[in-house]
Amino acid sequence: MSEPPGVATLDAKPIADTPSKQLSAQRVQPLRRPGRWIATAIVLVLVAQFAHGLIANPFYQWDRFGYWFLRPVILDGLLITLEVAAYSAVLGLLGGILLALARLSKSPVLRAVSWTYVWALRSIPLIVVLLFLYNFSALYQTLSVGVPFGPAFFTFDESRLATDMVIAVVGLSLNEAAYAAEVVRGGILSVDQGQHEASAALGLPKSYQFRKIVFPQALRSIVPNYVNQLIGLIKATSLVFYVSLLDLFGTAQTMGSTYPGDIVPLLLVVTVWYLILTSLVSVAQFYVERYYARGATRSLPPTPLQKLRTGFTDLRARIRREAAV
Repeated sequence: MSEPPGVATLDAKPIADTPSKQLSAQRVQPLRRPGRWIATAIVLVLVAQFAHGLIANPFYQWDRFGYWFLRPVILDGLLITLEVAAYSAVLGLLGGILLALARLSKSPVLRAVSWTYVWALRSIPLIVVLLFLYNFSALYQTLSVGVPFGPAFFTFDESRLATDMVIAVVGLSLNEAAYAAEVVRGGILSVDQGQHEASAALGLPKSYQFRKIVFPQALRSIVPNYVNQLIGLIKATSLVFYVSLLDLFGTAQTMGSTYPGDIVPLLLVVTVWYLILTSLVSVAQFYVERYYARGATRSLPPTPLQKLRTGFTDLRARIRREAAV
């Protein structure tokens, strides 16, 4: 008696799985990318040529570079650069926060004043601002605080207060605040509107909402952009040489005038120190971003040490697989 169609019998032979086993046993070959290898080889050759020229060219005078790199006069200029950059960064960020809050205020006067300040300071070159402040005493020999068009309560000599350091810090801070204001404003606007509504529904004060809810979330957007501004600020400190403040660049310029044969080594010293400073800022940026990424991402980005450890582990596993084959 024949079985109805479509019904499996007990003595039916199982389907052969030999092809599937053969496929699983085969090794997956990665896609060949000859263009990538050619581009990599070209880049390596160019990097090797550049490194060879940088090391072997006697014009750079690396012995004089080593002589100047840690000289006390260079370190004194470096300290002034760090002081100017630190003061200007803090004051510029505080001014930027105030300008951003004024720009987001419901007061038309505050919005107009903030917009005008940002527009003016972003339009005027920084060197012009510094030179204007340097010659400010020629316009106003004394400054006073009091009633407009009325009696003055306090009067002081502007030339005594406006030292070279003060002029440099004030000029850089005024310029930095204009750019920081837009960075902070963009960060605040990036916070989801629901966060504002939720905090307002809880009846929290406005200042508490900003300090504890809005601003910490805005920092995720503010930090990367403001670090770019901070790196630009470190390089902009080289302009304070024009207001008679001997920072790192000003010291190198002065030493270059005294020792004309060491101009190139001195410029290399300045270049390396600026590279070190900006690299340290970039490292700090990574950890600050990683800190404020908590709660926004499922897993924190790995640190450079963790990436290095993972790379060595993957390389070791790959070598073992190659040896097994």
